Amino acid sequence: MKSCFLMIAKRQNWFRLFFMMMGIVLFGCKMDNQERTELPQEIKRQTVAKDFDFYPTSTTNQIIKHDFYRLSYSEKNEQAEWVAYELKGNTFQNNYNRPYFVADPLVKSGSADWKNYKNSGYDKGHLCPAGDMKFSENAFEDTFYTSNISPQKSDFNAGVWNRLEQKVRYWADKYDGIYVVTGGVLQPNLKTIGREKVAVPDFFYKVLLDVSNDNPRMIAFLVPHQNSNKPLYEFVIAVDELEKRTGIDFFYNLPDEIENKLEKQTDYKMWSF
Repeated sequence: MKSCFLMIAKRQNWFRLFFMMMGIVLFGCKMDNQERTELPQEIKRQTVAKDFDFYPTSTTNQIIKHDFYRLSYSEKNEQAEWVAYELKGNTFQNNYNRPYFVADPLVKSGSADWKNYKNSGYDKGHLCPAGDMKFSENAFEDTFYTSNISPQKSDFNAGVWNRLEQKVRYWADKYDGIYVVTGGVLQPNLKTIGREKVAVPDFFYKVLLDVSNDNPRMIAFLVPHQNSNKPLYEFVIAVDELEKRTGIDFFYNLPDEIENKLEKQTDYKMWSF
């Protein structure tokens, strides 16, 4: 009988030791996970206009809110300094007739007339692409406000810029939606077109944020306004550097620790090219 009790005691001690070791391992894993870059639960990827306000700061103090995107209009340059929207995956299947470009009724100072582009040698280049808004006809037509266009060279618009837009759609599908901010770099002394002197940017940019899992990613592109056959990853730039060029604070509502870390990144290998 005594030997049976001793055997049971030894087994109980072995089980205590086993569970103690498992506790240490699990605690270690938990601490390791806490050290990774994680988004708090309350700002996991949401739809536009819900909990996570992902819009950038405005240097013009004229933010226009359309149903499916927002923009910050620069009256001085007669175009948006940025357009921001959430791009969801699997929304590009519908085909609608392209409407005419019209002035944006929400721009109090008046958005540039499309006639500024006539015989200018430049395309009316979408900032928020019509192809990104094919999930509804209203969303598609809203991209044809003149507040959402910028003068672009034809070969640039149909070339490297189009390649980047298609890649962004690919990522939206792959990562179950991303946040997009895009525009031209509106620096001083730019060339202008038309009676209203619409500025022609020398560079265009896109900033993307993926928060589809617990390890958010951010990537930015700065593309010279000329066609190029270079791989898209050669245009990757740190968001910090882009903020210096534009004066815009992108995704400033992220927690500072996460924002500061992501905005320093230039590792394009985190994205599937």
